[in-house]
Amino acid sequence: MSNIGGKVEIKVEVEVNPTEDENKVRVAVQRVFGDIDLQSVKEGDYRRLLGKAKGIESLARFHELLRRERILDAARTVLLRGIQGNKITFYLNKQVAYVGHISFSQPYGESPLGPISVEIQCDDPQSLIDWLTPRTVR
Repeated sequence: MSNIGGKVEIKVEVEVNPTEDENKVRVAVQRVFGDIDLQSVKEGDYRRLLGKAKGIESLARFHELLRRERILDAARTVLLRGIQGNKITFYLNKQVAYVGHISFSQPYGESPLGPISVEIQCDDPQSLIDWLTPRTVR
């Protein structure tokens, strides 16, 4: 498992709105990405949680959720669309993540409280996507 995608680094960023409980936002991220270390960063009136993790193991929970939700094909499409060089970028609905599910979203406008922004940097995005979301046979 450790060689999939080569060197893998995950960056997660999510805004904590003034109306939101920071711990609930933290829980939302951790329900999708497991025990990722999240730092709270304050910028003026805004706060963001920033998380970083290294290694394919840090995607194990996400990997498991994709299967449980039975959304491999849809997820594969989103991930493939998010490839830019050695990076895969995608966004997740924060409220849906809080209840332990995955719903991909747009970077702006779709999710009223803003999405969870995820960036995966790796040597081989295609093999990582093949591991996360293998092609399903139709």
